[in-house]
Amino acid sequence: MSLATPEPARPGAALELLVHGVGGTTPEAMLDDPRTVRVTGDKTAAIYRRTVDLHAEKEPERFADGRPVPEAYCWCNLTSGNGSRALWLLLLPFMVANLAHWMRPPAERQAAVVRLYGVLVRLVALTLTVLLTAAACEVALDLAAWQCAGSAACAEERSWLGFLSPHQGGWWSQPGRRLALAALVPAALVTLLWYLSNRTWSAYEAQRPPRGDLAAEPARQPRPALGRPGFWYGRRLVARLRAAHTAAGFLTVAAAVGGAAARYDRRAAGPLREALGWALEGSLLAAAVVVTWVVCRRGRSEKRLDNQLDRAVVGWLPGASIALLVLSIVYAGWSRPGWRSAGTLPGDTTFSVIALAQGVLVLALAAVALRLYRRAPHTRTVLHGLGGPAVAMLACALGGVMTGGVAQRVADWLDGPGTPGTGGGPIVGPPVLLSWQASVIPVLLILLLVPVLVLAVRTALAARRLAPVVESEYEGEKPDPVRTRRIAATRARAALTDAAPVVVGIVSGATLLLGAGAVAGAWLSDTVPGKAFAGGHPFVESAAESAQALGSWLVGFGFILFVTWGRRAYKDASARRTIGILWDVGTFWPRAAHPFAPPCYAERAVPDLAWRMSSWTGRTGGRLVISGHSQGSVLAAAAVWQLPAGTRRRVALLTYGSPLERLYARWFPAYFGPQPLAALHRELHCWRNLWRRTDPIGGPVNLPAEGDKPEVDHRALRDPVVYGRTHEHPLPEPILGHSDYQADPVFAKERTVLLDRLPPALPLPAQRADESQGSSGRSSG
Repeated sequence: MSLATPEPARPGAALELLVHGVGGTTPEAMLDDPRTVRVTGDKTAAIYRRTVDLHAEKEPERFADGRPVPEAYCWCNLTSGNGSRALWLLLLPFMVANLAHWMRPPAERQAAVVRLYGVLVRLVALTLTVLLTAAACEVALDLAAWQCAGSAACAEERSWLGFLSPHQGGWWSQPGRRLALAALVPAALVTLLWYLSNRTWSAYEAQRPPRGDLAAEPARQPRPALGRPGFWYGRRLVARLRAAHTAAGFLTVAAAVGGAAARYDRRAAGPLREALGWALEGSLLAAAVVVTWVVCRRGRSEKRLDNQLDRAVVGWLPGASIALLVLSIVYAGWSRPGWRSAGTLPGDTTFSVIALAQGVLVLALAAVALRLYRRAPHTRTVLHGLGGPAVAMLACALGGVMTGGVAQRVADWLDGPGTPGTGGGPIVGPPVLLSWQASVIPVLLILLLVPVLVLAVRTALAARRLAPVVESEYEGEKPDPVRTRRIAATRARAALTDAAPVVVGIVSGATLLLGAGAVAGAWLSDTVPGKAFAGGHPFVESAAESAQALGSWLVGFGFILFVTWGRRAYKDASARRTIGILWDVGTFWPRAAHPFAPPCYAERAVPDLAWRMSSWTGRTGGRLVISGHSQGSVLAAAAVWQLPAGTRRRVALLTYGSPLERLYARWFPAYFGPQPLAALHRELHCWRNLWRRTDPIGGPVNLPAEGDKPEVDHRALRDPVVYGRTHEHPLPEPILGHSDYQADPVFAKERTVLLDRLPPALPLPAQRADESQGSSGRSSG
């Protein structure tokens, strides 16, 4: 059961609030005590103390030596809880697209350009929803209901499709009715995405910041973005985007089922049905325009706590799209005795238009990002400001791989021993564009081998150069070549993190060019479904078919691996924790571009931490140091930004293994760049950062001394602490890298220095009232 923190007997207490990093841990491990008690919170995220420290504020004599009372904030269940989290793997492209929104370069007095950047990212995210729904329509409507059920050979082998076969002569045998029934599958997928988005918002993100008066603080200069009252409360935008994307999904299904019937009626039916078909398609087009307008019309509102909802949009838009879907299903189910399914549905055009739209949007996003970067260039910003467009391109590529993998595997399964499109099986196969996309995957992998080999060679050379540097840092020790090489190699491998932007840039650029080639090939070449190239030189055709076969195998293998990983994560807690590590990094940011992305845990964790710091310092008047490891340091910094100025002056920040500058400032410069971090340094009373050269994630924050504030970074900690065997360390000390910073003696020393630098404890409110009454009584006497 949860126990409330007791009211302290007197002021002067000191508190250390520990925040763990990625992957999570237990409160027992964080507090180094098997007996812990939950002070506040729930099973999802909570603050714990050692049992003996539950009433520590009433026992100041136990901490007379200056030690703080330790508390542990455990938030790992926000990202790696029950088995349903395995479903989040399906949302990976949405998560990556959402990251692109936050990667824009910083901008001063360029509000219009910033809004345009946000609009373009939201449009890219919208195309991903349409792409995923179109893939479900391709599988259910085209491959299963149109091609396989329309073929006697395929339907006979699949007994569950027998009642749809035209050779059975049943009520469902007409193509329109088959499509109407199959449309329930992608519609159910859209409904599931809507449900998950709505449910996770209520469970994770509907947490208000500690107080709503942050906007009332004197604003001598604009607040950093993460310090604004509404930054961690995006209820209005998420609800608006959720309605728009849900409507887009239903409209995609309606267009797939109703469009097929309308095309037949224009060829073979009378004027009444033709008019109905045109009216239906016109209504779908008008609804799509409204959805696009809703997505573009409004972005995030961060300067104030926005509790309003666009009820007209949230309430009517999904309902109208469902009504159009029902009308499309009824229209397609109208009896058409002469209609026969042959060939494929026009999926080539659909997927080509989506791919072309994504390419144009990414190029436009790159142009906007470059304009922003040129106004405030910085050498540490990744890819010269093009990190957001590059990641958006990767999101589109992930969506394309998942789409092609699902379609290819289902086509192979339905076709039995034949190969789709070769004439050896009963079905034609998936759209030819997916075959072209599969054929470029081997080329992309070959291109990726070049930077991988370069990095491997560079790492080996760096390790050799670092060997004498390592030995010079351990003066007086007898050199051990094996030990030296191991330490030097660890340092060299840790530096690979800084090369990630180059790899991402190469992959994104190659994906854009190869994707454009695939679209051009699908449109211009003389192709047949299922083949990447036909009608050209025999050698070229043979090479293209080999690339297509290898690419299809790789896509299928990746899809099977993807599903297997998700299934294992559903049953295995350790695998689920591994997935949780991925979400720890990817879902720190609120859902600003795609509402179906996995939920943002920081919208729960940051208010938790800010509330705890505000309430404890306000109740006790004591000093508080919040110490965060790895991703926990990012949460700690974000929570400190949310504190009122009076509380912020009573809080010290201790970060270790922190990716604040190495990852976040480089990839998200508008929010963690040099200027925001320098502002945080000025606003905090004291801040210290610990790091190691063997750490592949954490690093220095590069904030120099300013006024009476010392430099934030401690010099690099030695890792290992001891080079060889000594009397104090008779066994070899491990190379810790990113872990166990608290085991270093420097940690306790720096924590004590931070607490000593904080101002003296304030009197409690009750004591201040007593003192004021006493002084007034003396003056009246």
